[in-house]
Amino acid sequence: MDHREELLKIYKLLDGYFGDLHWWPADEPFEVMIGAILTQNTAWTNVEMAIKALRKRRLLTPAALLQIPEDDLAEIIRASGYYHLKAARLKAFVRFLMDHYSGNIAAMKTEGLPLLREKLLSVRGVGPETADSILLYACQKPIFVCDAYTRRVLLRHALIDEATDYDGIQSLVMASLPNDMNLFNQFHALIVVVAKTFCRKRPRCTDCPLAILNMGRKIC
Repeated sequence: MDHREELLKIYKLLDGYFGDLHWWPADEPFEVMIGAILTQNTAWTNVEMAIKALRKRRLLTPAALLQIPEDDLAEIIRASGYYHLKAARLKAFVRFLMDHYSGNIAAMKTEGLPLLREKLLSVRGVGPETADSILLYACQKPIFVCDAYTRRVLLRHALIDEATDYDGIQSLVMASLPNDMNLFNQFHALIVVVAKTFCRKRPRCTDCPLAILNMGRKIC
């Protein structure tokens, strides 16, 4: 079985085991964008607290975030960690959104994928994972989001090696699966859930739905 066939098998096994996971956990696209920035280097539970604080103060709009002083914003999102840095990043992103699309999410979504990704990566504090989360979950573009969980699962199944970078992982996945936004959405969610449930730092390989792929070989 080559790498592409094995990735498709992984997707089918996880999809059959966990079912549709309905990601991303947010009410609307702008909230997804904010969450993608706030979730950098922190747990999602902390992001939820920060977003709840923003919602309580009616700050979940581009115009509102543009107007609030950065120091005040930092205090409001304190629960997310690195809050001064993230406040600066939120400000940079909102300025980008206002400058390029007049704060209009619908206009942003009409931009072609390659160009929009290039623009997002030019925003201070927006790296590949954050940009791709915004593209996939908020803008509904067909792109796969890679993260530490993706690296862990694929490395343990010998589909990548230690030297494989973000672009290499993404290219492998996207070349192996149909170019479908909903599928990329679901596969990323499945990878996260299997990593949290079974493929932990101390793995539970015996109980994992991917155990059938590991017959006769040690992967951890």
